[in-house]
Amino acid sequence: MILRKPTCISHKSDTKSGPAWLMTPIKSFIKTACLTLLLSATCLFAIASPAQAGLPPGNAVTDGAALLRYSLPIDSPEIRKVQGELEGISEWLRSKRWGPIKKNITKVERQLDRKRDAILAAVPEERQAQAGELIDGIQAGLEPIRAAADAEDKEAVWIERKKLLDQVGRVEELMVDGFPFEVPAEYDSLPQLKGRATVEFETSKGNVTVVADGYSAPVTAGNFIDLVDKKFYDGMPFIRAEDFYVLQTGDPEGPEEGYIDPKTKEYRAIPMEILVKDDDEPIYGFTLEEIGQYMDEPILPFNSYGSLALARPGDDNNGGSSQFFFFLFEAELTPAGRNMLDGRYAVFGYTVDGKEVLRSLTQEDKIISAKVVDGLNNLVSPKA
Repeated sequence: MILRKPTCISHKSDTKSGPAWLMTPIKSFIKTACLTLLLSATCLFAIASPAQAGLPPGNAVTDGAALLRYSLPIDSPEIRKVQGELEGISEWLRSKRWGPIKKNITKVERQLDRKRDAILAAVPEERQAQAGELIDGIQAGLEPIRAAADAEDKEAVWIERKKLLDQVGRVEELMVDGFPFEVPAEYDSLPQLKGRATVEFETSKGNVTVVADGYSAPVTAGNFIDLVDKKFYDGMPFIRAEDFYVLQTGDPEGPEEGYIDPKTKEYRAIPMEILVKDDDEPIYGFTLEEIGQYMDEPILPFNSYGSLALARPGDDNNGGSSQFFFFLFEAELTPAGRNMLDGRYAVFGYTVDGKEVLRSLTQEDKIISAKVVDGLNNLVSPKA
């Protein structure tokens, strides 16, 4: 049962039926079994993501910010080469291999010199001047990171690398020209995020910042951003906190398991929504396993600590609503690659700051407030 249809990340009512004396060992079994499956399946079926340009072969991308950059709907191998070389520095930095780090920096410098025109050509004309300024900034930023590498200053290299990648990401965002696909009309009654938005959670242990990706999951991300904007999550407790597994919230007070629209008095149900690599639009209503695509890679995988995903009833793909969870699985513990949640639950964003706070949160903690700090203009209200 667990192998075919994991019910380990679902609405709280799924584990509250039945006598308490009976459910306690069952809940313990489900938790242990699911965690064991995640660990063993990752080891057994670890299939590293195809190496991105500049990354050492066989390494899956496990950083949320990097996954967001790579998932942008753009077609510019030239800027991806720049990004890949900068991303690849992290692997050499862990082993303090300063020679390869300097080579990556030189490759970035040459790529920007030789392919500047091609990079700019991938940007809509009205944004090319802004992109040009960012490229100038990246080129200027190569000297500080080179100096840090020469001094074998690990911390300084990390800092300068992040600055450069932030600028690369801004160039890539300028390349996005319109929304990449049409969301099915049947979901017009739901809020949609036609782009990206950043949310800052203030919790009882500190702040956590996430980015919701509407380019890959417009309906799921749109629902989340809409509820954040409505202050729905303010003051809400965490209902599940399990080490190396999940941190879950979004269950309102009272008997309801999700968001009830005050206008219609109806439960807002969100469909399963998964965009697969090389597909033009998301798959709706089904898990990848159900349609025989269990080996396909989602654009937004559960690769990163703090991956943000929609919880749902175990027996209803389209029954998600307000409850969501942070995935708390350290990729470093097993070979990076697939796990038992990819394609079974819908990731709609990643934690980009505050992962240390996530590690400290328990069921005794709560969300004090949640605020959309960037990208609220990308939220499209439901059609009447």
